Amino acid sequence: MIYHLLFPLHEAYSFFNVFRYITFRTAYAILTALIISFIFGPWIIRKLREKQIGERIREDVPRSHQSKAGTPTMGGIMILFALFVPTLLWADLTNKYIWLVIFSTVSFGMIGFIDDYLKLKGRKNGLKGKEKFAIQSLVALILVLILYFDKDFSLIMTKLGIPFLKTIKPEMGIMYIVFAVLVIVGTSNAVNLTDGLDGLAIGPIIISTAAYMVIAYVTGHFNFANYLNIEHIRGAGELTILCGAAVGASLGFLWFNSYPAEVFMGNVGSTALGGMLGTLAVITKHELILLVIGGIFVAEAVSVILQVASFKLRGKRIFKMAPLHHHFEESGWEEPKVIVRFWIVAIILALLSLSTLKLR
Repeated sequence: MIYHLLFPLHEAYSFFNVFRYITFRTAYAILTALIISFIFGPWIIRKLREKQIGERIREDVPRSHQSKAGTPTMGGIMILFALFVPTLLWADLTNKYIWLVIFSTVSFGMIGFIDDYLKLKGRKNGLKGKEKFAIQSLVALILVLILYFDKDFSLIMTKLGIPFLKTIKPEMGIMYIVFAVLVIVGTSNAVNLTDGLDGLAIGPIIISTAAYMVIAYVTGHFNFANYLNIEHIRGAGELTILCGAAVGASLGFLWFNSYPAEVFMGNVGSTALGGMLGTLAVITKHELILLVIGGIFVAEAVSVILQVASFKLRGKRIFKMAPLHHHFEESGWEEPKVIVRFWIVAIILALLSLSTLKLR
């Protein structure tokens, strides 16, 4: 809104020309999201506590987690509010990609909200696994079909970019639809599985979103995209502002979620942010690199899959406890050590991923 109100004034006052620059608006989107988090965060936490919307600790987690019972949850509402307001203020709202990512984030957030709500109402595991997967897949399918039938995006959509390889872009045809749906749904659930320690998930979310902030910018910039020999997607650069807002909102949430946490994001936060990351990967045509950028999320999800498969097939567990962060807790690592070391790995993976933009 600020962009649409002030940028037209540049014809009369040259100062307002600064609003044309994505980098300028991204910086202020980050700051706006932080300010919103710091102002409204304590109030939201207080309201969650008053409504007795507290975390229920499962029995299949380390005993040290029992003391966290009752900590306010569903704090993802704070993240989403602090994400959307700066996006609406600073982004070009005529950009279709902005609205597609908002649609994805809101939709997955609503799924997470329903999941959290059912748990609070006594349904032990919230939405059943099949129910959740079906709804997530439907939302992702709608999103992917919109892109598939978009006259501009459809020309490049079904070509799969491969990290380190410039010229090899396999044409997946209609099978890309299935692939893209799995990317979005898989990322959403992987982030959700990672959200098990104070600040553990939000750290890699900040790092991954910052990486896609860079990717969105260079993808949407004709000269940079041409220089790096990556797919140029006209209009994708505007997503830099949304990514910046998400980084700012997540940093603001981390202020309250850092160990020992005053609030948890709940499924409303983790499911939404995971869906957002998956959608960013699809729109920027950097889907496979998400496996590296979000390596922490991948490792957490794979650890659960291997644990369940091993127990069903062999009757034995591979890890002391899954997801992976619980394995390290059971191995004697203190919670803060697990969190910080996972963050360090996430930073390394993000830097490695960004290097592939040049090494092709």
